[in-house]
Amino acid sequence: MSLVQKLSERKEDLAGKWNDLVLSSYPKETQEVWKSNNDRFTNPVGITIKKVTSELLDLILEWKSADNIAKSLDELIKIRTVQDFAPSKALSFVFLFKKLLRDEFMDELRQEGKLDELLAFEARIDNLGLIAFDIYTKNRDLITQMRIEEVKRSHHMLLRRVNEIEDASAKGAGQV
Repeated sequence: MSLVQKLSERKEDLAGKWNDLVLSSYPKETQEVWKSNNDRFTNPVGITIKKVTSELLDLILEWKSADNIAKSLDELIKIRTVQDFAPSKALSFVFLFKKLLRDEFMDELRQEGKLDELLAFEARIDNLGLIAFDIYTKNRDLITQMRIEEVKRSHHMLLRRVNEIEDASAKGAGQV
């Protein structure tokens, strides 16, 4: 049986383990809440992590559409970008999947003389990491631009207020 077939057979189990690995990058209390709450309105981050890890596993197995992979990655990366993680931590979830595969299949594949299948599949994960990096950079740039625009708006409003005060002072001084 090929590695892809083995992954397909254990897809649900592996997605759950990957989900747990992603959650492990958060504080213990947060992990507990996100694992126990299945309501997408009160737990949007936990539900998104669970959804994306499952979805990505399917997409990695198929490896047909880079656009679909990027769309799915974007959901989770947006969350991790606004959480102000360092880039390495924000994107670590991609490489946690690689670790999971090695933990789950390396010994078995070594015994079967099929380590080349694992290495070939890991190339998909490396490509996933590159796609994730591009998405993270795009999102980080967007957040930076939004912050710049907010500073500009605040500065403009402050100048407008100062001008209003000066105008009121000048009118008041002229009426005395």
